[in-house]
Amino acid sequence: MTDVKTKKSKYQFKAETKKLLDILVHSLYTHKEIFLRELISNASDAMDKIRFESNKGTDFRDKDLPLEINVHADKDKKILYIEDAGIGMTRDELVKNIGTIAKSGSEEFLKLVAEHKEDANNIIGRFGIGFYSVFMVANKVVIKTQSFLKDEPAMKWESDGLGSYIIETLGEDKKRGTTIEIHLKDDMDEYTEKYRLESIVKKHSSFISYPVKVENEVVNTMQAIWREPKSAVKKEQYVEFYKFLTYDTDEPLEIIHTSVDAPIQFNALLFIPKRNMDVFGFNNREDYGLDLYVRRVLIQHKNKDLLPEYLSFVKGVVDSEDLPLNISRETLQENIIFTKIANSVTSQVLSHLTKMAEKKPDKYKDFWTAHGKYFKLGYTDYANQEKFMKLLRFNSSECKDENELVSLEDYVKRMKDKQKEIYYVLGNSRAAVNLDPHLEIFKRKGIEVLYLYEPLDEFVLTSLLKYKDYEFKSVDQADLKKVDKLKDIEEKKDEIEKLSKDDELQFSSLMSRIKEILGDKITEVKESTRLLNSPAVLVNPENSISSSMQKIMNITGQTQSIPKKIMEINKDHKLIRNLIKIYKNNPKDEYISTVAEQLYESALLLEGFLTDPHEMVNRINSLLENSSDWYTAVKKL
Repeated sequence: MTDVKTKKSKYQFKAETKKLLDILVHSLYTHKEIFLRELISNASDAMDKIRFESNKGTDFRDKDLPLEINVHADKDKKILYIEDAGIGMTRDELVKNIGTIAKSGSEEFLKLVAEHKEDANNIIGRFGIGFYSVFMVANKVVIKTQSFLKDEPAMKWESDGLGSYIIETLGEDKKRGTTIEIHLKDDMDEYTEKYRLESIVKKHSSFISYPVKVENEVVNTMQAIWREPKSAVKKEQYVEFYKFLTYDTDEPLEIIHTSVDAPIQFNALLFIPKRNMDVFGFNNREDYGLDLYVRRVLIQHKNKDLLPEYLSFVKGVVDSEDLPLNISRETLQENIIFTKIANSVTSQVLSHLTKMAEKKPDKYKDFWTAHGKYFKLGYTDYANQEKFMKLLRFNSSECKDENELVSLEDYVKRMKDKQKEIYYVLGNSRAAVNLDPHLEIFKRKGIEVLYLYEPLDEFVLTSLLKYKDYEFKSVDQADLKKVDKLKDIEEKKDEIEKLSKDDELQFSSLMSRIKEILGDKITEVKESTRLLNSPAVLVNPENSISSSMQKIMNITGQTQSIPKKIMEINKDHKLIRNLIKIYKNNPKDEYISTVAEQLYESALLLEGFLTDPHEMVNRINSLLENSSDWYTAVKKL
């Protein structure tokens, strides 16, 4: 119907539109407070438009009105007001902009939802009706708006969001802009409280480019510095914003401020904290992500898709004009624009880290100490694998202590002539690794070995397979024929008398005796070419998994068995030479059995597979007791 005097028109929503409204109000939004963000965002857009008209030189009403947004409430009447001094709307624009829902393809939307062909959150963005989130908290909404055009009358729009809406001409002009009266539902009193309104604005709309006042006090005092040229932003501003964003008391270790115009436009302000902010290690994996803005409006807090998980230590914001959004602004459509932004942000971070590693190695070392544990997870990022590998750092046998780090490129530059593999060893600490018998041949040859202290390190290297043309190889899986071809480095050592032919035969028989004693605990006993200072070592049979991988399988419960390995014997070790003498005298001497069991369990202990040390401890105590008798006899005490 139409009232000629007031030019009052009533519009009926279509049946499918009523269903769509019900979905929007009751199903789509996770948090009802989002309505305020939506309306403030719309108000900001309206003022952007009037600013554009002003810059064009357009003549319009109320040119001196301050561009600001006012939020205030009448507690007694339970009405929340949101006012802006934007471009305003005509009757036709009200129908087009606010009444879009009546002709937005809602029938198609309902069909898709009913058939469960697509998730509502992924398709709702096609319909552009964020304003209607207000009906989550309102039983009636009144819009009073005055267009910037001087000849247009002020208009009023009113609806309960159920069956219809009314548009009428107001009897008198009002100041340019729009006022939204939100008549709150009975259980929505919280949205008349100043503290509640302030908290919502600070959370979602802190960086709107116009003042947002709550009960006449400006709430959004932080500047969206990521949109400013880097040359115009002082370090103090960066630090202030970082602390505001993260609640960290320290300054950031590094700041990455970038603006990209093509092919996709976005601004990013990213920070690398000085310390690992996840005090529980990998236990707090949900608390990460970048804040996603569109035109200074927070769309999603801690978006986890802008950066891969291995860069989750990075804090900051990304802001773009180009992103298509769904109605709730809480989830994004899967689209090529967002993917390109995410890929670009990742590339920007990796490039910045590369420059830091090259030009500020001491700072990069600080970064690695704080965040290397997370960064190593990037071994699954195949698209950026080359950049990732250049940024990896490890301790190695060439380092002066456990704090020094080397890159894979450092290692390759120091490789021996004809060395074709990058060797590594896994251990609990540098001191433990240095005692590993597997390393003795590498020390003798002067071959650098990477020291890995966490199981994840081996996953990284085995997944990467190789760096440049050099394969990664665990020392306990190394092909000793390749290693033995490399020259020994000059090393002072005692001359060791060669065994006679008879003793060589006795040594061979001794190895058979040791195999007989240990039985199925090992696969074979053979002479070692890798040992220099140790009497024996356990090594993996060819084509088996590494010892560290075997331990991980034990820890995760995939197996509880002790792996059967090869025992290698160093015939030049004094203990083995003495065993040869004992064997020559009596092949069945009980001492040979005792020593064989002890060598085996000592090797198991070093490998990390000795689960029950009781027998070993008792054996050691017995050996110590006997040796004390021999010692006192020799010393004639």
